[in-house]
Amino acid sequence: MHSANIFSGRSFRRLTAALIISGASCLGLSVAATAQEAQKMMSAAVNRLKIKLTLHDWTGQLITTEIMGEVLKKAGYSIEYVQADYLAQFAGLETGDLHVAMEMWETTGREAMDAATATGKVENFGPTGMKAKEEWWYPSYMTEKCPGLPNWEALKEEACAEAFSTAETAPKGRYLGGPVTWGGFDDERVEALDLPFEVIHAGTDAALFAELESAYQRQAPIMLWIYAPHWAPAKYEGQWVEFPEYSSECYNDPAAGINPDAAYDCGKPFGEIWKVGWAGVKDKWPGAYEAIKAFTIDNDEMGKMITEVDLDGKTVSAVVADWMAANEARWSGWIKK
Repeated sequence: MHSANIFSGRSFRRLTAALIISGASCLGLSVAATAQEAQKMMSAAVNRLKIKLTLHDWTGQLITTEIMGEVLKKAGYSIEYVQADYLAQFAGLETGDLHVAMEMWETTGREAMDAATATGKVENFGPTGMKAKEEWWYPSYMTEKCPGLPNWEALKEEACAEAFSTAETAPKGRYLGGPVTWGGFDDERVEALDLPFEVIHAGTDAALFAELESAYQRQAPIMLWIYAPHWAPAKYEGQWVEFPEYSSECYNDPAAGINPDAAYDCGKPFGEIWKVGWAGVKDKWPGAYEAIKAFTIDNDEMGKMITEVDLDGKTVSAVVADWMAANEARWSGWIKK
């Protein structure tokens, strides 16, 4: 008597096929799970790579940059603040050694920004929401000594120039410009408009406004670079000089302005304060890219925060922490879910 086979040939083949299919399915699930884990690990590794945000030498930019940095940290990104020259930073942004610059002013940085974005290696991330104004400014008590102001042509008068002079510059007037790294073309403007003024550059933002405070308290003559958003135009009574209206042609074509032999024979441009950065941010950190583009703040908000730091003595970090706490619903909307 033969022992009975537990499986017939056909049954065995069916079972074998089922086991193979089951094993393949398990293997497929395992591979898929492994791929998902790998993707998560890669995303985490990318987020741990530090996004480098540049810092400059004026309070508002430090505030803007730290707000953005704190928002990115809330989204899980690692960030690093890197001190960089305002205009020279574009070399690092083009190579990807630097990643984000939160304030590029239309008034002083447009030409450098356009040249960098034209390479395709730097991207304009859009406006910050703040509007920039930078120009020569004088306190109202100087109007009596130079009654033709704010018309720029009054500065060409000998008596007016001498009213703004110091022992070091007399008989020429003295104009206190921003740090050399800010650009602004004031030396070129003086030459193009044949103004009897000597341009002296402040070493730092703090030194610029310390000199204004000292002169204002003594009612001493001063003509200097003032910008907005800032607390100074609100604290001190004064006016901006009205130069011939800016045009891009004025900066680039001598024939376009009132002096046919020189460029920069007009005032500074007014306009947006832009966010710019390395073009690779979009692909490397897409969530951060969206948050940076979404960032917006206005002149009034920024002016109040600058006042808290420069006049009330708070630290930038403390002011930023207060802003973050008061605006959580707002900045959390910038973070891509």
